[in-house]
Amino acid sequence: MTTQLHIDFVSDVSCPWCAVGLGALEAALKNVAPDVTAALRFQPFELNPQMPAEGQDTFEHLNQKYGSSREQQAEMRDMIRARGAAVGFAFSPEGRPRIYNTFDAHRLLHWAEIESVEKQVAFKKSLLKAYFTEGQNPSDPEVLVQLAGAVGLDTARAREILASDEYATETRSRERMYTEAGIHSVPAIIINNQHLISGGQPVEVFERALRQIAGAGQQQPVVAA
Repeated sequence: MTTQLHIDFVSDVSCPWCAVGLGALEAALKNVAPDVTAALRFQPFELNPQMPAEGQDTFEHLNQKYGSSREQQAEMRDMIRARGAAVGFAFSPEGRPRIYNTFDAHRLLHWAEIESVEKQVAFKKSLLKAYFTEGQNPSDPEVLVQLAGAVGLDTARAREILASDEYATETRSRERMYTEAGIHSVPAIIINNQHLISGGQPVEVFERALRQIAGAGQQQPVVAA
């Protein structure tokens, strides 16, 4: 008998650990299939909601935010790149040159979910690849429209949304809902609206949690921090 889980993946396009966590979650879902399946939805979270349109140099931003040196940042990039490779995600060896505002990307992801859950998943993955692998700007309307079209979304409609404030209220409402629920770092993976797995966990952590949740029904929450 197959058990289907509902998974809300709260994340940001500019979060490298979200790319790692998504790769690990997808690998775990393959391992538990066909006994356990999942309906996956991406929910918005902005790491840098005040980031200006032109973005900021990555070293400068991380140095100001965490006080990290160039050497420390290089070590972290190497570790994240290795974790990504282990789950099939390729980070650029040079790292991301700038950090950008991601609100418009989240607005389009909200629209994509309305259009098709499968297209939302494909669009999210294409955004992560465009930013972390190819070094593209996820706040550039032309980049967003091109990526939307590549996964089968209507490019004219995407342009229309980006030229307006459409889905801004809905996106901010969802962001607020998760922060008010205590989500202050991402990725945050919420299963069946009850079980929380925090961070870019290894595949085996996700697999163990998925099997446990599927077997436990509505018993005590499973939390991995």
